[in-house]
Amino acid sequence: MAIEQAIKASEAAHVGEVRFVVEGALDGIPLFSGQSARERAIDVFSNLRIWDTEHNNGVLIYLLLADRDVEIVADRWIHTKVGQEEWERICHKMEAAFKQENFEGGVVSGIHAVTRHLTKHFPATGIDRNELPDKPVVL
Repeated sequence: MAIEQAIKASEAAHVGEVRFVVEGALDGIPLFSGQSARERAIDVFSNLRIWDTEHNNGVLIYLLLADRDVEIVADRWIHTKVGQEEWERICHKMEAAFKQENFEGGVVSGIHAVTRHLTKHFPATGIDRNELPDKPVVL
C-alpha cells in the first residue's frame, strides 16, 4: 500500500508515469538464456507496455528480488533528460537499503528519488491523466 501511495503522490507532481515491478527470480527462458536483470527489465518494460504512453513518459523501477538487483528503465523522452548515470545512482541506494532488509523503505525512497528528477524536468501541467496503473506488479 505504501508503494502504491508513493507512486500516486509522485505522479501528482509531474507528467511521468511510474511503475514498480518485483520479480522473485528469473525462471524458464530468461534464466536458461543467461538474461541479465537489465535485459529482463527491458522485456518487462515492453511486455507491460510502459513505453506506450501518449508522451513517451514511462519509467519502470524493476526489482529482481533473488539478486536484490534494481534496474530503472525510462522512456526515451525522460531518459534523455536524466541519463543512465543518475538512474544507476538511485538503483545503488535502493540496493543498499535492501541489504539492510529495508525493502519497503528502499522502494519508497527510490520512488521519491525518481520523483525529484521527473518534477525537475517534467513538472505537472495540471492536465494529466493516469495512463498506467499505480499498483505494484509482482511477477
